[in-house]
Amino acid sequence: MNDFLIPATVFATIYGVIYLFIRKRERMALLDRGLDPRSFESDKTGFSSLKYGLLFTGIGLGLLLANILVSVGAMEREAAYFSLVSLFGGIALIIDYMLEVSITKRNNKQKQESTGTAGENFG
Repeated sequence: MNDFLIPATVFATIYGVIYLFIRKRERMALLDRGLDPRSFESDKTGFSSLKYGLLFTGIGLGLLLANILVSVGAMEREAAYFSLVSLFGGIALIIDYMLEVSITKRNNKQKQESTGTAGENFG
C-alpha cells in the first residue's frame, strides 16, 4: 500500500504545482490584455445537491434490489451488487442531466421572454 501512495502523492503534487503555475500565467495574460479572468470561469448552477441526492438514491435502490435478488437466489452476490449499483447510479445521473437541461432551458426561455417583452414596452 505504501509503495503506491508515495509515487501517487509525488505525481499529484507535481501535477498540482504545474497546473497552478499555468493557470496563474493564463490569468496574468488575461489581465495584461485588459480582460476579466472571472469571465472564463464556468457558472455553477447549484444542481450539485440534486445530483448527489439522485445518485445516492439510485445507489440505495441498487443495493436494495441486489439484496433482494441475492436472497431469492436469482443472482450471485458480487454480480448483483456491482451491476445494480452501477446501473441505478448511472440512471440517477442520467435523470439528473435531463432535469438540469430542462430547467436550464426553461430559465433561459423565461429570461428571453422577460427581456423581449421589456424591450417591446419601451421601444
